[in-house]
Amino acid sequence: MRCASADDSGGVTAEIAVALPSLALVLAVALAVVQAAAAHLACVDSARVGARALARGESDTEVLSLIARVAPEPAEARLSRGDGMARVTVTTRVPIGPSFTVPIVVGGEAATPLEPGT
Repeated sequence: MRCASADDSGGVTAEIAVALPSLALVLAVALAVVQAAAAHLACVDSARVGARALARGESDTEVLSLIARVAPEPAEARLSRGDGMARVTVTTRVPIGPSFTVPIVVGGEAATPLEPGT
């Protein structure tokens, strides 16, 4: 059996003081990843909605309006028709925390065959 000596007092406190900032950093990174993943999924969903509308023959203005309803703010959308496909790409910038100035760019892309007669 080991007896606590006077030299060991405060050791656990010092270890926690060293480990706590690391834990806070890991938590911040995890939250940033979740935020970026949610924005990516929103971009994919909005690209899918836009590609379906574009394939049906909706006007570009109407397609952009539909995309804006689903996409995260601020998002950029690119529309294209060609090779029998309607393609939509939606990208957005995700700010990582209040103190970081470089955002992460995430996006989604969808393609749908054009409807006959469009």
